[in-house]
Amino acid sequence: MARTNNGTSKKKPANNGAALKSGIVILFLVALVVGYYYYLSNRQKKEEPANTKVTAVQEVLARNLENNYPPTPREVIRYYSEITKCFYNEDISEEELEQLADKARMLYDEELAENNEWGRYIIDLKSEIEYYQENSIRISSYSLASSTDVDFFSDGGFDFARIYCTYTLTSGRTKQPVEEVFLLRKDEDKHWRIYGWDLAENVHLTEQD
Repeated sequence: MARTNNGTSKKKPANNGAALKSGIVILFLVALVVGYYYYLSNRQKKEEPANTKVTAVQEVLARNLENNYPPTPREVIRYYSEITKCFYNEDISEEELEQLADKARMLYDEELAENNEWGRYIIDLKSEIEYYQENSIRISSYSLASSTDVDFFSDGGFDFARIYCTYTLTSGRTKQPVEEVFLLRKDEDKHWRIYGWDLAENVHLTEQD
């Protein structure tokens, strides 16, 4: 076998060629991995818009009432009405029903919450939802009184607000407006809480009210 003057083999250049080939293979594999990752990332981004549509229930439940409580009586009833629509209009799971119910009770005045113990409240709520479903009744829309029509007054050292809201119930082609009067009381944190409500036809106001 021929050798160089320094006694080393002439096969050394061949080893460099093998190392070069190995490097090219590695770079090729890395490129494949990076390319595949890029492909998966782009495909996921393209698929996301079709799968990220927020439902009415998800939108209602996403609100954090501890950090983002409705600032006015009108906004309290607006949010409460959105919860109510979810109860009667949407196909909700047992878990979602309880989560929505919890959101609704967070809008309640302390006295109203105490008078609607959780267990009894859930039973009554399920019964009402079942009645709506059996009779194919939906809340198609609601209309709140304007801000200027909210009646503010004080009584017994508390601040109160009274507001009207009209719900449109539909069953097939039949539409029926139902007007309700909500009474709210401001708590020690300056939040308006629902003190109670009734059908407008049952509420008889005097000049003193």
